[in-house]
Amino acid sequence: MKSDDVWMVEFFAPWCGHCKNLAPHWASAATQMKGKVKFGALDATVHSSTANRYGVRGYPTIKAFERGQEKEYDGGRTSSDIVQWVLNNYDVEKIPPPEIVQVVSPEVFAEHCEGHPICVVAILPDILDCQSECRNGYIKLLTKMGENFKKMKWGWIWAEAMAQPKLETALGIGGFGYPAMAAVNSKKLKYSLLTRAFSETGIKEFLRDLSYGKGSTAPLSKLPEIKKTEPWDGKDGQVGFNL
Repeated sequence: MKSDDVWMVEFFAPWCGHCKNLAPHWASAATQMKGKVKFGALDATVHSSTANRYGVRGYPTIKAFERGQEKEYDGGRTSSDIVQWVLNNYDVEKIPPPEIVQVVSPEVFAEHCEGHPICVVAILPDILDCQSECRNGYIKLLTKMGENFKKMKWGWIWAEAMAQPKLETALGIGGFGYPAMAAVNSKKLKYSLLTRAFSETGIKEFLRDLSYGKGSTAPLSKLPEIKKTEPWDGKDGQVGFNL
């Protein structure tokens, strides 16, 4: 319990059918995470006092431990589910956070969207509707979400409202107002639209569902055309007048 290592512990009963089904997946996950996470299994019928100590009421029960902190496992029962849950919940791989990039050209879109398993696309309000402090607040939120989900190795891009109209049209963005968000799978030509609030909680729930392969998706007929635009200079917007 005092170890700096992450321990995944399965509490099982020998007669439990679900435990028997889990066994090969548990062993596979342990092999995949070797050197990063420690896996163990405890016969709760033999070590009943320990199982009771941790509130085990059914089998199998899976719990994670790190530095004395206990966390209930709430993921799926395949090896990939288990591995993904660990990666989502613990920093077992030293991965730098992704860059949040303004999409200003087809080349940027290709590198930061097409080159990743999923690309998170944020459309932020026009600078006249949301000045630099407001926009930087949204970018800070995206940066935090990128840090939280960095193990997924997704791409992260943003554009100003109406700067990339074909991108917005393809993703069904615009009618819901700004800011808006969608996630794109370039290889499968599918996307998923954020329908929750554009907030830390709403985005986190949306991305968590994506990380588990959940959530509704819609097809893309093709990848949207990206036009070249000028990058944001970091300043407030100015209203121009013709004299």
